[in-house]
Amino acid sequence: MGHAAHGSVNPANDISGSPRTVGVILPVLNEAGILETALTEVLEQAPDEMIVVDGDSQDATCDIVRRHPALHLIKAQRGRAAQMNAGAAAARSDILLFLHADTRLPPQALSHVRAAIQAGHLWGRFDVRLDGARPAYRVIERFMNLRSAITGIATGDQAIFVRRDVFRQLGGYAPIVLMEDIELSARLKRRQRPARVRAPAVTSTRRWEQHGLLRTVLCMWRLRLLYWLGVSPARLARWYA
Repeated sequence: MGHAAHGSVNPANDISGSPRTVGVILPVLNEAGILETALTEVLEQAPDEMIVVDGDSQDATCDIVRRHPALHLIKAQRGRAAQMNAGAAAARSDILLFLHADTRLPPQALSHVRAAIQAGHLWGRFDVRLDGARPAYRVIERFMNLRSAITGIATGDQAIFVRRDVFRQLGGYAPIVLMEDIELSARLKRRQRPARVRAPAVTSTRRWEQHGLLRTVLCMWRLRLLYWLGVSPARLARWYA
C-alpha cells in the first residue's frame, strides 16, 4: 500500500466504502522563482482540487497561478496558519493535503493518501528527503524521519494530510506565527497517531544553504525545545526570521 500505519484503527473511522477526494492547499508568498515547477508537478498528479493561497506576494506569484485554469487562487492574511486555514475553508474535498511551495510530492502521492484514509486513518504525513547532495543531508533526513515516527509529530515539510471533517472539528491551525504544524499534529495525535507514507516528499535545502547547515540545525533544535518549554511562537518567530 506504500505506507506503514502506527496505532490502532477505530472501525468507526473506516470510510473505505466511499470515494475519497483530495484537495491540495498551497500557501505562497513571493514564490515566483519556483512556483511554475511546483504547480506543474502537483497538477500532474491530478488532485481533485488545488487551492493556492497568496499572502500578498509582491512578485509574479499570482500571475503564474492564473496561467493555470484548474487552480483556485484566493487571498488571505499573511502567515502559513492563516493562509492554510483560508484554503481549508474554501476546500470541498474529503481530504486536505497541505503542501509547501518548496516541497515536492513523490509519485503516486495522492494514491498513498487515499489508501491511508481508506484504511481508517484520520491523518498522516510523508517521510521527507532533503534535495541537497551533501552527505550530511542524508543523516539529517534519517533523523527527521525517525523522530517523526517515534513522536507522531509532523512538520509542514512532510506534507501533512487530514480528513476535512476532522480538521474542522479541531478548529484548524492555531493562529500562531510559527510552529503551527507541530501544534496541529500534537492535537491530531491525541485523536490518533498518523499514517506514515514512506515514499518521501522532497523538500528544498535553500534555507539550510543560505544560513549554513550546522547553524540551521542548531536553530531548529533550539526553537523546538523552547516551544516545548512554553516560549510563545511570536517570540520564536523573531529569532527564526
